[in-house]
Amino acid sequence: MYYRTTTSCIYSLFLLMITVGLPFMKLVLAEELHGTTIPAESRPCVDCHAFEFMQRALQDLKKTAYNLDSRTETLLLKVERRTLCDCISVEGLS
Repeated sequence: MYYRTTTSCIYSLFLLMITVGLPFMKLVLAEELHGTTIPAESRPCVDCHAFEFMQRALQDLKKTAYNLDSRTETLLLKVERRTLCDCISVEGLS
């Protein structure tokens, strides 16, 4: 008895999955409608704008990297100066 109810439950779930899944599969596998793609002749402006945007982003990244590098140098110099001052003051006290 138990085997029969489990088997029928599995079959009914399988049929439910097929019934619900087939319409979604048709949507996924449907081909793109003709006429919805943008022809290549009308895309250069979009491509140029994207290229300009990427160039500006790259310039901003370079500026940020330079600023971080210069700040790192400044902080390292401050640490070296403090270390040097600490050494001099300790030696002066001895």
